[in-house]
Amino acid sequence: MAKKNHTIKNLIVSDLNNNILYISQTWEGKMHDKMMCDIEELKFSKKVRLWLDSGFEGFNPENAEINRPKKKPKGRELTDIEKKSNQQISSTRVKVEHAIGNCKVFRIVKEEIRSYIDDFRDLVMVLACALSNFKLKYQ
Repeated sequence: MAKKNHTIKNLIVSDLNNNILYISQTWEGKMHDKMMCDIEELKFSKKVRLWLDSGFEGFNPENAEINRPKKKPKGRELTDIEKKSNQQISSTRVKVEHAIGNCKVFRIVKEEIRSYIDDFRDLVMVLACALSNFKLKYQ
């Protein structure tokens, strides 16, 4: 990728079977994950369990059980129990990362989108997620 290309990102919610359940609007790559959540105002109508990375520190929506790795505190190490918990969280979170990766196999998602049509980037991501779900269902 060439210099000065603008990166983009989306919030994606998936289940542990790699099905994408929600995709946010497309944001500039410099937007912080927590800020995107605050603007999107994600709400869950029934109890859900979320597996988040440290970029979502402070995000605590209603009806959600949050599973996020514990950060190493200043001046001390994590306990063995905390390290083991972080490993378990990471081993589950990798399934979420795989769902995101399944969307990014499409060339149009990986490369710079040169269209200036309003919401075109959103449409590209929605279609990539839909194709990813379709592929999972019928493979």
